[in-house]
Amino acid sequence: MMWKNILVPLDGSKNSFRGLDMAIYLARQCGATLTGMFVLPRTPEKAFRRLQNPEKEALKIADKIMERAKLRSAQNGIVFNKKIDFGDPAYMIVKFAKSLNYDIIVIGARGQSGIKDIFLGSVSNYVLHKSSAPVVIVK
Repeated sequence: MMWKNILVPLDGSKNSFRGLDMAIYLARQCGATLTGMFVLPRTPEKAFRRLQNPEKEALKIADKIMERAKLRSAQNGIVFNKKIDFGDPAYMIVKFAKSLNYDIIVIGARGQSGIKDIFLGSVSNYVLHKSSAPVVIVK
């Protein structure tokens, strides 16, 4: 099977970078392009009133993680595009993948979330069950 566009959700965790490594491997086999997606969760409105620009620092961290992923991809000869968005990570990943018809999603089994599911993280579990594109979950 030949994939041309691979989506890789990232959150900076070790598992998300394992997912990136798998996506790089697959992209090398198929000549595909990677898109890394980092979704920053929205905080409640009251938190915005107390802090000025709470998203600014989070965006810097997200951009730093995406640049690290871009460098790792480039070192392996893979084109890497980045997408940073806000919202519910699980929902936004599925929505973005569907809107641009990604061939496959490669995601780490667990991320930064404090929620501990038995085998899968809550985001990877949601993506697995709601995505119309094939999903590879990397442990």
